[in-house]
Amino acid sequence: MGGPLIVVPVSALHQWNGCTENGMIVGDGDQPDDYDRACAVEDLAEVISLAGHTANSALVLGDEPSSTCYLAEQRAFVRWLAANSDAELIAAAMAVLNDPATPWEECGLWQTDGPAVLMDSAEAGGSLGVPYPDGQGQPEQAPVLVPAGLWTVRAFHDWSDESTWVGVVQLLPA
Repeated sequence: MGGPLIVVPVSALHQWNGCTENGMIVGDGDQPDDYDRACAVEDLAEVISLAGHTANSALVLGDEPSSTCYLAEQRAFVRWLAANSDAELIAAAMAVLNDPATPWEECGLWQTDGPAVLMDSAEAGGSLGVPYPDGQGQPEQAPVLVPAGLWTVRAFHDWSDESTWVGVVQLLPA
C-alpha cells in the first residue's frame, strides 16, 4: 500500500489491524482503521495508540515509506531519502547523530515492553510471516531490538548535501 512504516512491539502485533475494508482510505467505512490513523501522521514521526493495549504504543515513521534500517547502538532509524551508496547514507546519519547542533523535531513518547517490528502500516500484525494469497511472498518486516521502556522520539531530515539526503528518527530514554 505504500506505507507509512510503523514500529509495533512484538507483544502487541495482534493489536495492529492495518488496512481493512471497513477503513476510510480503502474501504467504505466512516471510522478510521489503523492504516487510516497511520496515514494521518504529518510529522516526521509520531506515536499513536494501540487499541486495547495500554502497555505499548506504535511509532509511525511519517512521510514516505523510504527504505529504513535500525541502528541498535544508536537506537536510531535511518531513512534513505537519497544517496549513492549505503556507506554515504550511514555516514550522513552518523553526522546528524553526532552533531550537537542538529535541530531535532520532538515527536512524542513511545512506550514498548521490549522488541518490536518495523513494517508497512497497511499490513496487519497477525499477517506477518503468512504468505500472500497469490503466492507472491509475504509481508516484509524487520526486527527492532529495543529494550522495554519509555522513549523520547526525535527526528530530523538532512537535505544539506546535494546528493545525500537522510532521515533519522532516534529513541532516547525518557
